[in-house]
Amino acid sequence: MAELADPALLLREDRDGVATLTLNRPSARNALSFALLEALRDAFAALAEDESVRAVVLAGSGPAFCAGHDLKEMTGYRAEPDRGARQFEELFGLCSAVMMAIPALPQPVIAAVEGVATAAGCQLVASCDLAVAGANARFATPGVQIGLFCSTPMVALSRNLSRKAAMRMLLTADLVGAEEARALGLVSDVTQAGTALAHAQDLAKGIAARSAYTVRVGKRAFYEQIEMPLADAYAHAGRVMAENMLARSAEEGIGAFLNRKGR
Repeated sequence: MAELADPALLLREDRDGVATLTLNRPSARNALSFALLEALRDAFAALAEDESVRAVVLAGSGPAFCAGHDLKEMTGYRAEPDRGARQFEELFGLCSAVMMAIPALPQPVIAAVEGVATAAGCQLVASCDLAVAGANARFATPGVQIGLFCSTPMVALSRNLSRKAAMRMLLTADLVGAEEARALGLVSDVTQAGTALAHAQDLAKGIAARSAYTVRVGKRAFYEQIEMPLADAYAHAGRVMAENMLARSAEEGIGAFLNRKGR
């Protein structure tokens, strides 16, 4: 496919310790083609090794954040029965790898959402550590409308929302507005329409100003403990805190705080 060699599918801009990745298929509402998923996978792999980047913002070009998988591309897979099953497995395996790469990144990832984020696009938002939605943003998992249950988006969605809220989105395909998405836990911030990217970048700059070691340790511990039984989670968190207390950044930060309190 011609898209495979097209670097413009995903744009990257670095500034002040923040890398902004922009999905760049506006004419296709930033649908996640195989090539775009490959570009995201490669970008996340590069960011994981880039110590100059302290936080990541993920945005979409044009009026939509992401409309999910590229259904035209997927229809092409169905036209080749002998290869289709393998192609679908590769596509969904790649998509899952991209989604899992986000919590695995040492840097926090913030989605900046304007317009719609549907199906795998909603999954992408749910996979990010934080999400800023413009007031015009809308979210849905509409696969049930076309006979294709949003099973992989379900994984990220059910880890952000309550079970019944996630099931309602999955079963009804209803569009959820920005404020409702915040109330449900799908997004962390809502801002004026058209300002989600600027808000997300400001949030990212604030995070980038913190100790990279502390943020990295904290993010990793958050995802490690959340699936553990309560006692195991506290034991793990205690070990992480002990390790963190011995770090130079904690020594300097606590010393500075105590000095201020002593004035």
